[in-house]
Amino acid sequence: METLPKDKKIILFDGVCNLCDATVQYLIKRDNKDVFRFVALQSELGEEIINYLGINRTKTDSIILYEPGKAYYYKAQAAIKIASALGGIYTLMNVFTIFPKGLNNMVYDYIAKNRYKWYGKKSECMIPTPQMKAKFL
Repeated sequence: METLPKDKKIILFDGVCNLCDATVQYLIKRDNKDVFRFVALQSELGEEIINYLGINRTKTDSIILYEPGKAYYYKAQAAIKIASALGGIYTLMNVFTIFPKGLNNMVYDYIAKNRYKWYGKKSECMIPTPQMKAKFL
């Protein structure tokens, strides 16, 4: 995956999920250090990255944090790493690392399983505004 920026953390997200879309919008506004780039899981590039990493789509369908050349994380671990990378008060999310990964993922899976029911779903991925376009790969 040589075409990906090596100095950015790439967030793969469910492009039709309203909760995921709201979270991406939230992160973009708070990414003061310009750390993140975003890719919808349903996009061609999203599929390429998932295949490159060898991630089983049945294990996760909502969020993956990929640090090119370093590591990738999914589910609760991805959410905690993303919050930490924002810095400031968001680093308090690190407190959840004291809990077993399985417990964190159980809570994460419960939210992920119900996200469409609670927040709704779009028929297609959002189209970024010209100002946001640079944040998307």
